[in-house]
Amino acid sequence: MTRSRPRPRSLLRGTLAVCLCLILADAKAGSTEQARRIHDRLTGVPPTAETLAGMTAQIDAGDATAAAFIALTNPAFYNTTVREFATPFSNRDRSIYTDLNDTTATIVGMVRDAVPFDRVLFEDIVYIGSNAATNVAFAANDNAHYLDLQSEGVDLSDPGMLVQSTQSALTDLDAAATAGVMTSRGFSEAFLVAGTNRAAVRFAMLNFMCLDQEDLRDVTAWPDRIRQDVTRSPGGDSAIFLNDCLACHAGLDGLAGAFAYYDFDPDLTQLVYTNGNVQPKYLRDAGVFRNGFRTLGDSWVNYWRTGPNSHIGWSGMGSGTGAKSLGQELAQTRRFAECQVQRVFEKVCHRTPNGTADVNAVQTIANAFEADNRNMQTAFAHVAVHCMGD
Repeated sequence: MTRSRPRPRSLLRGTLAVCLCLILADAKAGSTEQARRIHDRLTGVPPTAETLAGMTAQIDAGDATAAAFIALTNPAFYNTTVREFATPFSNRDRSIYTDLNDTTATIVGMVRDAVPFDRVLFEDIVYIGSNAATNVAFAANDNAHYLDLQSEGVDLSDPGMLVQSTQSALTDLDAAATAGVMTSRGFSEAFLVAGTNRAAVRFAMLNFMCLDQEDLRDVTAWPDRIRQDVTRSPGGDSAIFLNDCLACHAGLDGLAGAFAYYDFDPDLTQLVYTNGNVQPKYLRDAGVFRNGFRTLGDSWVNYWRTGPNSHIGWSGMGSGTGAKSLGQELAQTRRFAECQVQRVFEKVCHRTPNGTADVNAVQTIANAFEADNRNMQTAFAHVAVHCMGD
């Protein structure tokens, strides 16, 4: 039997050195690939060599979130990703394939400028194109201003092109009657037109709380705000009302009074606010059940604060008058924070949160979002880091 000769120590050292170099090379490639994935998730376009190097260096230093914030400086993040994130909030189909309007532009601007995002539902705010961006003036009764920004391909990431203003300065609304995007032309054209204004509450909850009517059903809610247009015995059976209709209408009608003075007039093609005068739509079909609630003002009561919907994490007053105070009631909840992270997750990760790791991540990122004054950039950056291994 021939015994193998031991390798010289110098050869062993050389082999170990080669292996170490390969491991380091793999690690370097790993952080570079992670940087590339983060950038792609956030912008949809490849990074420049300089950007990629900067992001890789941050990941190697143990700060992947800082790498994500580098990606946020790419104009494509605002012009594509954030715009597509915001656009579904302005139409009933919740489609990304609709024209730019004041709702979408305002959300893009708020994210870009790190405006505390809870204000999206109650601030006197609107983003418009600057004089350098367009010569088509903002108008309360048409969308031409935003269509021009869109057709000209104006860079929404540029603070010199998309600028912050107030609705009270540009429309007939006074500051007290404004409620963030809920009183924007885009939102009102979609959700305050015709109907009974219940849609405004439903879509505000769906878009910004990630909860639709079926999620909010509560047969224990107090029914005293259910309007006169809702029969108490559908098909002659009052049990249907008690076990089905009441579950949605008690909470929904309790909140919908906040929009009693608002209507989108299709003839004027703009939002109309009749301070002190309830819109006729609230009194429609009063003969269906005359003992039902008759809307006489714009007060609202939140009957979802207790019972099965207490998990929302309410922190507001529970009642008030007008759309602005309702917006504060909704936006200053824990559910609002979790929903923004969930919406960002769906946009950036191209899937819904799934499994324990994702659920825990949503909670952790929501904590960071709230701690950073509800900065949406924080939500986007942290979500991108969480999904960089997908």
